[in-house]
Amino acid sequence: MGSLTASTMWMIPGQNQSWVSEFILLGFSSVPSTNSILFIVFLLIYLSSVLGNGLIIMLVCLDTQLHTPMYFFLSTLSLLDMSFVTTTVPQMLVHLLAHSQTISFAGCWLQMFVFGALGMTECTFFVVMAYDRYVAICYPLRYTVILNWGLCIRLAGGTWISGFFSSLLHTFFTMSLPYCGPNRVNHYFCEGPSVRSLACMDTHTIEMVDSVLIVILVIVPISLIVASYIRIVMAILKIKSTQGRCKAFSTCASHLTVVTLFYVPASYIYLRPNSSYSPERDKQVSLFYNVFTALLNPVVYSLRNKDIKRAFLKVMGHSRVDS
Repeated sequence: MGSLTASTMWMIPGQNQSWVSEFILLGFSSVPSTNSILFIVFLLIYLSSVLGNGLIIMLVCLDTQLHTPMYFFLSTLSLLDMSFVTTTVPQMLVHLLAHSQTISFAGCWLQMFVFGALGMTECTFFVVMAYDRYVAICYPLRYTVILNWGLCIRLAGGTWISGFFSSLLHTFFTMSLPYCGPNRVNHYFCEGPSVRSLACMDTHTIEMVDSVLIVILVIVPISLIVASYIRIVMAILKIKSTQGRCKAFSTCASHLTVVTLFYVPASYIYLRPNSSYSPERDKQVSLFYNVFTALLNPVVYSLRNKDIKRAFLKVMGHSRVDS
């Protein structure tokens, strides 16, 4: 474990104790040749994620036929994904090529807050998207009446507010802990549990606060999504025609795929006991809900979506889409 220099420490006035003023993010590798390969791979993934999600936002904004609750929520999810991946990957790319892998204490605080806010917002936002599918399938004739624009904006805004408030609590308690060294974070960004493991005091109380937030923002949303889809499946099974049932199931397939891609790795990291904490494995798993989900979401939602394809061809100058 590397020693701390004077430039990385703050002296606490009146006390013989110091706090670190910056952290070192260890990332994935210290081998230059490996870092060069990882830089190219993650740069391509990041650019593809930003372009894919940005394209969905642009199409929804430009095409009036996509001005429906479903596509409003989809464009909001794309904005979340684009912001989520931008919180971590650009800095990781810099660290893959730079000799220094440091991040200031304030920078770590900010990154942890924004990453947590966007992640927690996405957790609850999937519930809103499940509710959208529930109303569309169970009450198709009243869909636009129930999900009017006022309700859509309140639902989306509520998820953002709850996510940012919850992250503020998590980040405040985590970064208020004393960090007297070492300052080497075994991760590619300032992830809460990885930073908290460096605190030089007992973190049991903070872990209890995090456990409450996890129940509210992970367990409860998953339960609501499952409940929504139980009602959806019951409604679909009442449809007499096979074609109607297949069409109804296909409208939910994209959402279920995205929810699985996000919740499975996130649940693995945040719902397991602290005793099974593995920094190396956690770094790899976190890539799935942070990086790969943002890359795959536009693909999942556009491949089988005729409305998105039609809007894309329309923007590209074509007047119609083959059925």
